[in-house]
Amino acid sequence: MATLALCAVLSACAVGPDFETPAAPDVASFTPQGQDALPAGGQRLQAGADIPAQWWRLFRSDELDRLVRRALDASPTLEEARARLRQAQQDLDAETGGRMLPSVDANLSAARQKVDPSAFGVPVAEPPPPFTLYNASIDVSYTLDVFGGNRRVLEGLAAQMDYQAHELQAARMSLAANVVTAAIRQADLAERLAATRELLAAQTRQQDIMRQRLDAGGIALADLRNQELLVAQTRATVPPLEFQLAQVTHQLATYLGETPAALQTPPLRLADLTLPPDVPTGVPSALTRQRPDILAAESLWRKASADVGVATANLYPQFTLTASFGSQRTGAGELADGVNVWSLGLGLVQPLFHGGELRARKRSAEAAYDAAAASYRQTVLDGFRQVADALRALQTDADAYAAYDDAWRRADEADRIAAGRYQAGGISHLSLLDSQRQLLQTRISRTAADAARYTDTAALLQALGGGWWNEADALP
Repeated sequence: MATLALCAVLSACAVGPDFETPAAPDVASFTPQGQDALPAGGQRLQAGADIPAQWWRLFRSDELDRLVRRALDASPTLEEARARLRQAQQDLDAETGGRMLPSVDANLSAARQKVDPSAFGVPVAEPPPPFTLYNASIDVSYTLDVFGGNRRVLEGLAAQMDYQAHELQAARMSLAANVVTAAIRQADLAERLAATRELLAAQTRQQDIMRQRLDAGGIALADLRNQELLVAQTRATVPPLEFQLAQVTHQLATYLGETPAALQTPPLRLADLTLPPDVPTGVPSALTRQRPDILAAESLWRKASADVGVATANLYPQFTLTASFGSQRTGAGELADGVNVWSLGLGLVQPLFHGGELRARKRSAEAAYDAAAASYRQTVLDGFRQVADALRALQTDADAYAAYDDAWRRADEADRIAAGRYQAGGISHLSLLDSQRQLLQTRISRTAADAARYTDTAALLQALGGGWWNEADALP
């Protein structure tokens, strides 16, 4: 009884470190200038504003929303993540039942036996004949969790389940961002390809006119060769654009859970998207509780902490309670006559010599714990870096777009003036085509800069965590 009382007292203990959730970093800003100090070319960065779960709807495109929803419903990547989460949940349930509750087994057996009493020092004139022994019993076994080894195992499995849950959220966030980025890039490439083909057509017409002027003696052969070089260079840019467009379309189909041949959705148009004027940036110190990759790294750190406890508990004694009761008869019909055999036992196993294995495993678990802690800190740093990069990209994109938009407006104005002068007979057709070429070239650059603003806005919202914590409040 004293031993059982001691075990009951010790069962409240659990060796090894008790994991504590890391404190939020003392960070007031994502960048040295402060996230509100970065110019964003018409976009307002709202510090402290929360990110909606369906952040892609900030682009005000129903078609983009449908693409993301299709991907979230059909992606095999999400199916895999959900299955791994279910597996982790079942592993935890199985180990909880096996470690925290006693095991109870029913046994039923029949054995043909012959017993010679003289073997036990009991002289008999004639040994009894063989007989059949029937046995029906219930066996109970329970290992006391005196030093918390079982609880540490369950703590590690719970951390593994949390890790899979955060991995699922990360997969959802990444998939939504990938679909948005692919759709924007598809629209960008489609528009740049169309403009490049128009540019090629304009340059080809210029080349034809210059060839006629060469025949008439109006220009030198070198001028025609330079134009032919320009046409060849522009023509060479078309196949790579076609390949990039096909490649991103195939990638988009994969995100949607379809084969490339099955995707029939035409590309979006950048004009159908709205650049979010207000971009929520949240609170810097909350980033560690919002990014799924940081939370996943924390779960692995917690599991490593539990593994240290398991390795430590393995150095201490294990106490096992056993009990058995049943009926043992020579006739099968007599098994129901009552219990006539039983036993109670308490076993203790204390490791004495394992060649240093157990202590080495404890040191290994401690090293894994230190590695998980360092990995967590690195993940936090990478998270803040990605947000800072995205904020800086928005500033660069805004400056680049402003420059290209100014160039495009000037080229557009010059083209209108050239068209008027051509109608009045003031310039040649070749000069008109040259102004159109410049307009198309600036249009291609402006389109690329415009697309970069959309993709980097999506990258910022992803880097900030994607708003998954607001899913319960998401609009239908």
